[in-house]
Amino acid sequence: MHYGIDVAILGELAEPARLVTLARAAEAAGWDAVLVWDHLAFAWGTPSADPWVALAAAAQATSRIRLGTAVTAVARHRPEILAQTVATLDRLSGGRVILGAGLGGVREEFTAFGSARPGGAVLDEALDVMTSLWSGDEVHHRGAHYTVNGVRLAPLPFQRPRVPVWVGGTAAGALRRAARWDGWIVAGDDQEGRMTLSPDSLAAQVSELRRHRTGAGDLEVAVIGVSEPGSPVRAYAEAGATWWLEHLHGYRGPVQRLVQRVKAGPPA
Repeated sequence: MHYGIDVAILGELAEPARLVTLARAAEAAGWDAVLVWDHLAFAWGTPSADPWVALAAAAQATSRIRLGTAVTAVARHRPEILAQTVATLDRLSGGRVILGAGLGGVREEFTAFGSARPGGAVLDEALDVMTSLWSGDEVHHRGAHYTVNGVRLAPLPFQRPRVPVWVGGTAAGALRRAARWDGWIVAGDDQEGRMTLSPDSLAAQVSELRRHRTGAGDLEVAVIGVSEPGSPVRAYAEAGATWWLEHLHGYRGPVQRLVQRVKAGPPA
């Protein structure tokens, strides 16, 4: 089991320097990753930071810990721009980036700006375009939603053949999508900090996920949850989780309390 923190960079945590503080503390305390929310929360009146700028700052303040999003609503971005952004951060960090990808669970982030939340076909095509660009080949793509006319991305991500993609969501389509890529991210807690995902439920979902898995290679399973320092989360590992992502957000208390939780280290 690997251990990371998943930071809701909203409200007080929208101040980028606070993510840097958490990232430094996480690396020093032996955590393996720092992932952040990716939301336009200001669309409903809550301050929110740009995840890629904040992660770039965290990359400069750390040297080992992995960095990424949990998760990015890919269809809010042009795939060529997101591919370039992720590639740039991967180079800046020396190959430490994970792209968490999903449809986006908050419709206001689309409708407040005059667009509808797109369906899974848009996400699938966008990820295909991004993967093609990360390959370094000249890309010719003409699909239902995107067109690329003979473009070659440079510079490429540090990681080869590409940055790993972890898909979020629990719908049947999300599980099928995750099985095509490198990992699956599932939320296991509620706003009050209670675990709502049992190990048995996780095991059933992992079984369904692997039923759709046709490609070779390992598949990461990342559970977002809440634990106390030293508390066991072994049951989730036995159910198929390969990552535990400690959920850090304003409902758990002020920033200093979150820093102290990170400094206390991963669960057992």
